Amino acid sequence: MKYIVSELSRWSRSTPDILSTLEELRTRKVSLLAQSRLEFDLTSPQGKLIATLLAGLAEFERDLIRERVSSGMVAAKSRGTRFGRQPGYIPALVREKESQVLELIQQGLSYRKVAESLGLSKNTVMRIVRDSQQALPNRK
Repeated sequence: MKYIVSELSRWSRSTPDILSTLEELRTRKVSLLAQSRLEFDLTSPQGKLIATLLAGLAEFERDLIRERVSSGMVAAKSRGTRFGRQPGYIPALVREKESQVLELIQQGLSYRKVAESLGLSKNTVMRIVRDSQQALPNRK
């Protein structure tokens, strides 16, 4: 039985894992044919050698890509680029309710109760309170 494989590197993240998969296929008498028409006869020493070399090269390529991405992220962070989810946008409708939120919090209501009473999410209430506290000057 023969199967067509687009890329050996798509199977796994490491050479040992690819080799164990290839060994399992060999025990089931499956041979592989790459799209480049390179045939892997896993029962022959040449086929095993080619599969091992290509698996090692694929792992090396993935490691290089991971290293480049990591160094690129470090460089971007040093330039001030922020990663991850960006702060959410508070629409004008919510901005109108800021004073009500702060007033209810001052009265001792919980974030959840304030959110329910004003039709906001608890996280929005928390963000409004946090932003208002950051806007206050430090008092000594």
